[in-house]
Amino acid sequence: MMKSSKNILRPQIVVLLILIGLGWGCDKYFPEERENIGEDSQYTQELFEPVLGRNNSYSAFFKGTTTYPATFQIRNIRRRNGEPAPELQSVLPVTVWKNAYTGKETSLEELKAKQEVQNRPVLEVAQYSGDIIVWNTARSNFIRALPDSGYLFDIEVSSSGGRRFFRDLKLMPYRERPTEPSNRDAANGHELSPGVFAASLLNVKGDSTNRYMSSGDLMISMKRMEGSNDSKITFRFLDKNGQLINPDKFSKTNWNNLVHGFNPVITSTGVTYDVLYPIPLVKIKTEYTTTDGDRAVVTFSYERIGFGGVIETAIIRFPFAIYESGNWEVLFQFVTDNPKFSNE
Repeated sequence: MMKSSKNILRPQIVVLLILIGLGWGCDKYFPEERENIGEDSQYTQELFEPVLGRNNSYSAFFKGTTTYPATFQIRNIRRRNGEPAPELQSVLPVTVWKNAYTGKETSLEELKAKQEVQNRPVLEVAQYSGDIIVWNTARSNFIRALPDSGYLFDIEVSSSGGRRFFRDLKLMPYRERPTEPSNRDAANGHELSPGVFAASLLNVKGDSTNRYMSSGDLMISMKRMEGSNDSKITFRFLDKNGQLINPDKFSKTNWNNLVHGFNPVITSTGVTYDVLYPIPLVKIKTEYTTTDGDRAVVTFSYERIGFGGVIETAIIRFPFAIYESGNWEVLFQFVTDNPKFSNE
């Protein structure tokens, strides 16, 4: 004899009612997750080697099972010999962004309106992310730099679920290198050469050798003009004899969008812009930077008719960065031959 459908369904109904009953009191059976400082959380980097005179930021904290919000604080800053290091706690004014930089700002006034000055310790940890920051106010005239053994510090991470210390993180700064690429020794900061050879040249033909020139034929130097409080940058070109080349020779250059600067002044001796420093202002990709946003890029070009009547576009491309404010001059000097601007 077949069992009735009512008898078959009765156990399922009982189970369903039990589950529903548990659900009504779910807060009692499934308490909220407690805040926690995870055992697997860690700083993935223990040695920090900032370059003094520029902003250095390190996103080195691995969250793991740590629950947020959590608070980060620097503790026990000291020199390697155990002595206190009050210099790293010096509070100095720094410029920060209160609104996001986009690279599309159209005036110095618009840029400045997005910034504000705050007082920050030269070594800082971001309170809620754990990022470690060494501000550009840290300078070798009061901060110990290589070859000195540097500093040690601890970081405390805390929440309502407890706290944990990450101890003996190491800080070993390099001396200032105000520009990149740099002609300075990384350890002692001394200049090693008059300039750098770090530009790419395409279709730039030598006037006397008639060969295509390469980066070794062009020396580039970046100098801050002493005695000036201006915030400008000027590009100049010199031939192999040290004579100025008129920028008009680079006739296909987009001077209005060469850098994220304003009010270009073009003369027979150079091209000058009003700018804010550092250059680039923020490490994001814009039309003025490399793809990673780490450096600005300037491109100079001109056309000439080459062999067989083919129009050649000559291009000089230079990625660079300048980290200190001032009135800067960037000189491009051809050292082996002069570029051929005339047609074949």
